[in-house]
Amino acid sequence: MNLKSNIKIYENALQASIEVAQHITSIIQKNESVGKPTVLGLATGNTPLLVYQELVRLYHEKQVSFQKVITFNLDEYYPMAPHHPQSYVAFMKKHLFDHIDIDWKNVHIPNGELITDDIPLFCKAYEDKIVAAGGLDFQLLGIGRTGHIGFNEPESSLESLTRLVDLNPITREDAIADFNGLNNVPKQAISMGVQTIYKAKEIMLLAFSEKKSDIIQKAIQEEVNPQVPASYLQKHPNITYILDNESASKLKKQLS
Repeated sequence: MNLKSNIKIYENALQASIEVAQHITSIIQKNESVGKPTVLGLATGNTPLLVYQELVRLYHEKQVSFQKVITFNLDEYYPMAPHHPQSYVAFMKKHLFDHIDIDWKNVHIPNGELITDDIPLFCKAYEDKIVAAGGLDFQLLGIGRTGHIGFNEPESSLESLTRLVDLNPITREDAIADFNGLNNVPKQAISMGVQTIYKAKEIMLLAFSEKKSDIIQKAIQEEVNPQVPASYLQKHPNITYILDNESASKLKKQLS
């Protein structure tokens, strides 16, 4: 299959995730060699789990240090207390932060405990902190079945910034198992915007399993469409799509 050079297809999610983790490590090492911090945009959900597992392994093997790494997570459910087991604070601690040498003051995750009136100011400050850090060197992404990146659901604007968003019913359905019932799934989230993500110097979008194959085909090969927010990334100058055989199964052959 002759596809774009920025599409990489692997036998399985583990093989793909190992390479992504090694790439992130190389960015950190390169910046460290010239005395620069590395600013990472991080994702949650099942898709990046093996990447985090590999980063932890590389840290324990002393191949990478996170002492000069600054992180910004894409999103957090709202309302959501950080100690809640389904919060993204708990997720990141469990799968990455509790196992590496990152300085907690360099970790940024949207605050799901804010009163509604305080959210706009928080979101503006979140954007300002990304800019003050020098912008995102690297953004790790998954993709939802709605085509969302972060929690930018269908009809999100390319110009959107960090904000409070309503979750699509499909997105909420996909979280039922985590929350033990639809009634327990939050209806909103605080999410980085499409524009916030798009400004990253480099993006890797990961998708694994056959259930992502339809949306991957739409996001990569169909016209840019606000109904599929991930399709905006087709125009990004430095994006790589990291797929396994199953998620890539419906991509059409291309002549160029």
